[in-house]
Amino acid sequence: MIAMGTDPVVMRPEGRTLWLDDFTGVKYNMQPKNNIKKNIIWTFISLVLAFLTIHMVLKNGKNTSVKDLIEVISSSNKIYFALGVVASAMYVWFEGVAICSILKSTNHSKSNLKGLLYSASDIYFSAITPSATGGQPASAFFMIRDGIPAGIATATLVLNLMMYTVAILVLGIVSIIISPGAYLGFSGFAKFLICLGFVALSILAMLFYMLLKKESLIFVPLDKVITFLHNKRIIKDKDRKLSKLERIRNDYKTYSSLISGRKRVLFLAFIWNFIQRASQIMVPMLIYASLDGNEKGMSLVFSKQCLITIGYNFIPIPGGIGISDYLMIDGFMEMMGETMAFNVELISRGVMFYICVSISGIITLIGYLVGRIRK
Repeated sequence: MIAMGTDPVVMRPEGRTLWLDDFTGVKYNMQPKNNIKKNIIWTFISLVLAFLTIHMVLKNGKNTSVKDLIEVISSSNKIYFALGVVASAMYVWFEGVAICSILKSTNHSKSNLKGLLYSASDIYFSAITPSATGGQPASAFFMIRDGIPAGIATATLVLNLMMYTVAILVLGIVSIIISPGAYLGFSGFAKFLICLGFVALSILAMLFYMLLKKESLIFVPLDKVITFLHNKRIIKDKDRKLSKLERIRNDYKTYSSLISGRKRVLFLAFIWNFIQRASQIMVPMLIYASLDGNEKGMSLVFSKQCLITIGYNFIPIPGGIGISDYLMIDGFMEMMGETMAFNVELISRGVMFYICVSISGIITLIGYLVGRIRK
């Protein structure tokens, strides 16, 4: 199940984890400190990966250093640079808008500020966990806390993930139309990653569609998990838990059938996800423009970044750290030279990933603490 198939990463105010507990009534004797420790470990691993990646990029960039980057940013076109920062912020905002647009088709409509919290938590935990869907339990936690039934929350997240994936693939096709030669400018290994990414994301999109249409793919395995845990005497009250799971399954089935048959809901979910992904992909293009890049080159940078996103998005590394950096430098060097490529890559990643994730983490923490205080 997308909303709970990864390791528990979010603590509930009561001190228990959001995982099978919130969907089936199964309680684990996991202390809050264990989950906090796990989050700290993954955050530390992500920081180490980020540090090593930046260090290697700076080391390989013959004419690039922290001092040089500061000077480059100081002398950049501030309008384009500011637009790049705004585009990165739009990436966080429009995921929340997409989620809220889906929820509007139910009796659980939420404000876009709530959507921002769902989005920020997703982005933050996806960035510090090795799973591309690592942020889904976090989004589910806040949605359930806001009174959205678990089945509806799960169906919403599955649909949003499907449209998120489809948007990336469509942008890849758009990039080829805009700049037919964009793909040819990558090295052999980078081309392989892009092709593999296209295949992997296509399979994922179909999987999400199947999950939306066939709830048995989610709930039959969960049924077996509960039965197994009961047989091992880990849990009690199996019948009550299976009954609760069945209620959630009915909610999921009813809502997924409803939204999958409403073209307007699907169309809006796709459009908002398309805008969200395009906003992030525009960041390197705008940073390139701020560093005196030419207008013709801007469209090529955008097209290459679309393909780069496909090339690293499916890889189970926190935030695609390392792989995304490699693909960006590999794709940009041919068209703008080594020094410019390193500058654009480092500044763009700083804006659209490191700063974006940090702000998302702050929003998530504030949202969690505010909810806890209210309780």
